[in-house]
This record gives sequence, C-alpha cells and structure tokens, in this order.
Amino acid sequence: MQKNIGAAKDDQYSQPTINVLEIIGNADRGGMENYLKNFIAYLPVEFQLTFICPYESEFTSYLRELDKGSVYIAAIEDDPFWNSIQMATEVARLHQVDIIHAHMPKAHGLAGLVGSLIKKPVVATVHGMEITSHELGITKTVNSHLVTNNQQAYLQALALGILPSNVDLINNGVDTSVFRPIKSETNFRSRILVPETAPLVGFMGRLEYEKGPDLFLKAAEHIHHQLPDAHFVVVGDGSMKDQLRLLCTRMALDQHVHFLDWKAENAHIYPEIDILAHTSRSDGTSLVLMEAMACECPTVAIGIGGVLEIVENRSSGLLATDWEDVALKILNLLKHPEMIRQMGRAGRIRVEKLFNASTNTLRVAEVLRRQVIRGSLNLKTVGNLNRNSKTSLLRDIASNDSLQKEL
Repeated sequence: MQKNIGAAKDDQYSQPTINVLEIIGNADRGGMENYLKNFIAYLPVEFQLTFICPYESEFTSYLRELDKGSVYIAAIEDDPFWNSIQMATEVARLHQVDIIHAHMPKAHGLAGLVGSLIKKPVVATVHGMEITSHELGITKTVNSHLVTNNQQAYLQALALGILPSNVDLINNGVDTSVFRPIKSETNFRSRILVPETAPLVGFMGRLEYEKGPDLFLKAAEHIHHQLPDAHFVVVGDGSMKDQLRLLCTRMALDQHVHFLDWKAENAHIYPEIDILAHTSRSDGTSLVLMEAMACECPTVAIGIGGVLEIVENRSSGLLATDWEDVALKILNLLKHPEMIRQMGRAGRIRVEKLFNASTNTLRVAEVLRRQVIRGSLNLKTVGNLNRNSKTSLLRDIASNDSLQKEL
C-alpha cells in the first residue's frame, strides 16, 4: 500500500505554499551537493526555497542559475557566530519561512538556534553513516526532526533515544531519467584512445584518500598483469591527482590509465564502462554506485559503510574485501559477458525501486509538510496557509499517520 503524494488534488482545497529555508553546511563537489540538485529538481511546486551557504562556489552559482530562490552567504561553524545567527534569523523573517531544513551537523546547529528564536520547526537531513554527538545534542535540545538515508544511521538514532516519531529513513536517490543505459552519440572510447574491443574499467569520484583512488590503481595494475589489453579510466578531481599520475608512471600504466576531469554531467560515461570499481576506504550512501547501477553498469565494490545497503551482492554487483579482491572479481567477471549484462539490468531495477530521486524527494516533501503543521501549536504562525489549505494539510497528515500505522 503506497500513498500517491505527488498527485494533484481534485478537491476544492488549494495547495498551500510552504517557504523553506535550506541551510547547507558545505558548497563543494560531493554527494550532499548532488543530493540537493535532485531534491530541488523534484520538490513539489508548493515549496518555495531560500538558501544559506557557507561560501561562494560553483554550487552557489548553480543555485542562482536555477533561479529557485534567493542565495545568501554566511559563515557556518560548529559554534555559530552571532552575526551568522542574526543574519539567518533575518533571512527567515524576510522570506516568511515556515520551516528550516539543514544539511550537515554545523548547519543543523545554526538551524536549531534560528528555529528556536523564530519558533519554526527544523528538519535535518543526515548525509553520513552516523549520528554525531554534536547532532544528537542539537536534536534533543531543539526537538528537531531527522531524516536519515541509511539503516545504520536510522537505527543508531533510535538507540540513542530519539523517538521513532522524530526520525525517518528515506534513501538517497538518482535521476533515472538522466542516468540511463544509453550510449552517447559521441565516440567516448576513441576520444580517450581506447579500442572498442578492449575491456574498460572505471573509477568515478573525488581523488581524495578516503575515496581510495590509489587502491583503484593497485587493482588496475593487478588486472593489467593478467589482462594486458585492459584499459582504465579515472574520472574526478582532487588533491591526489598529481600523486596518482606519478603512481601510474611507476606502475608503467601511462598508456592504459586515462584521467578525465569531473564534469557537472557524467551520465554519458557510465554506459561506456564495462565495470565500475568502487574502492573507497570510507563511504556513506554512494551516489556514484547508484548512478552506475541506473546506467546498467555493474559494480565491484569494497564492502564498507553504506555500500553494503546499495549493492545486492551477486545480483546487481559484487562485494569485495579489499583492492586485491576487487581485482580478482573484476578479472573473473570480464570472462562472463552475459553475467555483466544480467548484473547491469538487475542494478537498474534496484535503483528504480529503492533509489529513485523523484519518489524519495516526494517522501521528504511529505516530512516537511507534516512538520510545518506539527511545529505550530496554532496554525496562525504558518504565514502562507489559508483556512481551507490548513484544513487540507491536516487531513493529509491524519491520512498519512493512519497509513503508517497500517504499515
């Protein structure tokens, strides 16, 4: 039984406008920023957004180009500065904010203070695998609502004493209309000088220690010794890039490892790769894995963190214990083209079912709508809701609560 929360209402009540202040604790390239791009794209039109980010970046330029709401810059620290509290409070009042939505613990701290000052509810999306003591303290002090994206963080929240009514588990997701198993018209392989018949293994992500790009190169060296015609592509940017190029030279892999800069849209690359290797030392709910699976590109991943919840072992991909196991599993998989195709199809089905950005964003929207009502002792504090709209929202929330009890 599933509620169609995205459908237009056919009754006499108009849909209310809900003003949301998004306080974002980072503005770089990463999983949280990609999550927000999907969130903004699929959030229902009744939500009007305003953004506070910690500094100017490509991400803030992207937000302004979207023209979905005003973008403000304020320092966001674990111990918020008074001028940041003052500025965020004034932004909330200026835009008649009904609810504050925070991303990352330090943004949650600022959101909690501002929400308490203006008496508006706060929702914090937890993007990692753990509830930090800092975030737990904020949640219990200001009674904010948590949205986690993995089982580990959700169950930890419950174990730490957060009430089930104050936390939701909603998976991350990818845009399945963008990430599709369709090869681009441009000849990707010829552009990077890889023969059409050569096996191509890929790595996508930030070139930082925790993402394990050096472990990928160790696996590549092992694979190359066994399969000399294999090629490898590394897509990403980061502080380890020069070090990785030097490592390639030492491994005599210069002609077989191809480095590409990270682009805003990399969806066309996944269908060109035979297998994606995921060698992170630490990871949460990896969007790269979901993107690859959506494009029917099978994955071989070191089984850590949120990877264990994303890859269905021996169905949509393979889990490995370390970089050497990654190499051995890739070598074996390359011997079975039909298994590669089957895993690719299974990955796409799994993403459509569990990690669909459109569906999961609507679930977050429902949480925001509920908290707007529950955070108001009387509906007069919700500035944009007329009487009929308030009644409509209350009826929806009651219906949703009944649904949760049935489930």
